[in-house]
Amino acid sequence: MKKFFQILFGRLTLVILAFLLQIGISFVLPIVLSVYYPQSFGKLLYLINFIFSILAIIFTIKIINSDMPVEGQLIWAIIILFFPLLGISVYFLFVRRRPARRHKKLYKRVKEESIKYYSDDENSKLKPGLGEAYGQFEYINHTTGLKTYQNTDVKYYSIGEDFSNELINELKKAKKYIFMEYFIIERGQLWNHILEVLKEKVQEGVEVRVMYDDFGTMTKLPGGYHKKLIKAGIKCVRFNAFGPVVSAMQNNRDHRKMTIIDGKVGFMSGLNLADEYVNLTHPFGHWKDTGIKLSGEAVRSMVIMFLQLYDVQNQHIEDFSPYFSDEANIQASGYVCPFGDGPKYFYSDYVAMNVYLNLINQANKYVWITTPYLIIDSKLTNALISAAKRGVDVRIITPHIPDKKIVFSITRSSYKALQEAGVKIYEYARGFIHSKQVLVDDDLGVVGTINFDYRSLLHHYECGTLMYKTDCLKDMKADFENLFNISIDMKFFKQRGLTRVLCAILKLFDPLL
Repeated sequence: MKKFFQILFGRLTLVILAFLLQIGISFVLPIVLSVYYPQSFGKLLYLINFIFSILAIIFTIKIINSDMPVEGQLIWAIIILFFPLLGISVYFLFVRRRPARRHKKLYKRVKEESIKYYSDDENSKLKPGLGEAYGQFEYINHTTGLKTYQNTDVKYYSIGEDFSNELINELKKAKKYIFMEYFIIERGQLWNHILEVLKEKVQEGVEVRVMYDDFGTMTKLPGGYHKKLIKAGIKCVRFNAFGPVVSAMQNNRDHRKMTIIDGKVGFMSGLNLADEYVNLTHPFGHWKDTGIKLSGEAVRSMVIMFLQLYDVQNQHIEDFSPYFSDEANIQASGYVCPFGDGPKYFYSDYVAMNVYLNLINQANKYVWITTPYLIIDSKLTNALISAAKRGVDVRIITPHIPDKKIVFSITRSSYKALQEAGVKIYEYARGFIHSKQVLVDDDLGVVGTINFDYRSLLHHYECGTLMYKTDCLKDMKADFENLFNISIDMKFFKQRGLTRVLCAILKLFDPLL
């Protein structure tokens, strides 16, 4: 009974009710008016339909000439042309990517103020050392302003348990500040342990900030949980907190998983702060996740990324400079470039999508990928197929035990076209693989939060680290080779006919999710 009342009066229930109320006002109210005032409403409806038909044509032309992926253009054109009133209303409510004017001004100010904090070193100075990989890093610098660094040690963790243990060890060493940004935080052994450390650090005078996504934690934390953290001395912000009115802005979630300590150490991974990610619980078999720990100059970019979003949510632009570390005693091989991605109104390009495309298109020997979801558009599909056809060893590892059955079926529906071109597909036999990473030709790798799906590549705020010739790439390769040995080769897999048909229909709506 207690659980029933928690659900009944929980935040998710309130959000659903608010959404249904909006739908009722938008669509049910006209039906009621047509029943009780048929003659007057009939004339008004004729005028409304005429206006919306004209608007549907205008919107369709606008969408076709936009930079929206072709798959998205197709489905939105169909919906708006056939159902003008419904299509245009839903488009404005959930898809329109322009933020409100006050948010747009704030985003612009944050970007402009951030420029002075980027490293003064020109990427071009690194061109001789980067060689053919230079263009990969220059693209990130050109689109985000974030630089490429040397003098940064990177350690790779092949399992969540090792990653979380090292994270907690470093949290205990914090002297000045701790920044944590996560999609999901859930009360349990892992978070409770971390929270105790954070409270101890607050008592020691360490500044602690936590930012979590309000949607990601909606069923994990009570609505007022951030107030409890604030009361404990932790500066806490809920990213895009849900209100009574649902808007397109709330379609852009903060999917990042980062921790920054004293500007010296940065952690980035696929792990949220919940027990299942470190195998304390097993809802989907063994949970396989990976992450990296950065020590050195490149942590500066992580500081900038965190403070940019934190300040936007806090609606206050602060001085970043006290949070940079001047220490540069790290001697390490290779080049490191942490980068962010997000909606185009903030980043002006599909950064993560193009980083992945650049890696795939320029691979010579192999491209190895792990992703929990494989729901990709024609650009990524064609890039993978083209790489396989030119002799590149393309391999993709996905989960064998799904966390979302429909998404799992859609992921599997992508196998056939890729396999026919020579792409090898594996499924992680022990359970759910959640790591998001790409390894290319021994020299280039990306580890971060970016899935091979529409939400990550088009809608969410994400983060990743592009590496060239860092020592940890050897550990990453060894992990891949072990995964290939223990995973299921899906070369004989055939999806059932009815499932294929249903997935083909559902894939039309992928760009809307």
